[in-house]
Amino acid sequence: MKYHVKLNEELVKGAKIAILPGDPGRVEKTAKFISPKAQFLASNREYTSWMTEANGKNILVCSTGIGGPSLSIAVEELAGLGIKAFIRIGTTGAIQPFIKIPSLIITTGAVRLDGASKHYAPVEYPAVADFDITSALIEGAKKTGINFYKGITASSDTFYPGQERYDTYSKYVIKDFQGSLSEWQKLHVLNFEMESATLFTIANAFGLKAGCISSVIVNRTQNETPDDKVLAQAEQNLASAVNYALSILTINE
Repeated sequence: MKYHVKLNEELVKGAKIAILPGDPGRVEKTAKFISPKAQFLASNREYTSWMTEANGKNILVCSTGIGGPSLSIAVEELAGLGIKAFIRIGTTGAIQPFIKIPSLIITTGAVRLDGASKHYAPVEYPAVADFDITSALIEGAKKTGINFYKGITASSDTFYPGQERYDTYSKYVIKDFQGSLSEWQKLHVLNFEMESATLFTIANAFGLKAGCISSVIVNRTQNETPDDKVLAQAEQNLASAVNYALSILTINE
C-alpha cells in the first residue's frame, strides 16, 4: 500500500494511464463523465482516486492537490504501481490578450518556476510534454469544438508572487519576479499554472509519459480573479477532450 495515495496494485487493476486533476472534488465528476460505472477507490489528504474505464481499459483518476511538491508524491507512488502515462487536467490563467475564456490550453513545454522539479533534474533539463499524449489531447480538443491553443506554460510553485500578483497581503513581489509577467508575454508564454513543470520533468527523468491540458478561467490581461461561473463548463470541456484523447491513445505495457 502506497503511503500517501492509499492505493496498491490490486486496487489499480493494471491501469497504465492516470488522469491527474488538482482538485479532489473534480475526481468523481471526471471519472463518471468518462464512464458512469466508475468506482471510488481511496481518499487521503489531497489524494482522492477513482477507477474508470475508456476504450476497454482501466483508467485511474487521482487528484494531486495544488503545486509541484504534492504532485511529485502522487507521480512517485503511482509510477511504483505501474502507471506509465500521466495526463494533468486543470484550470489556468491566460496571460496573452487574445486567449478567450473558456478556451483550452495544451502545454507543450513548461517554464520551470517550481522548486520540486529541481530535485529530479538540473535546471538545464527541459520540461517537455510527451508527443503522443499531446497529439491525442489536440485531437480531443478539436473534437470538443472548443477553441484551444498549444504552447508554453509558465509553471510556478506559488499562486501569488511566482505569477507576479500584487493583490496580496503584502502587495509586494520580490525583485526576481517583478516584471516577469511582461517578460513571459513577450516570450509567447500562454498561461500560468502550478504543476506541469514538475510533472514533465519527473516523467521524462523516469522514462514515463506526461501531458497537460488546462481550461482558461481567467485572462490576466483583463482580470486578476478567476471566474467561478465558468468552472462547470471548464470541467466538462476538460473531461470531454480527455475522454476522446483516451480513445485514440495507446500506451505500451
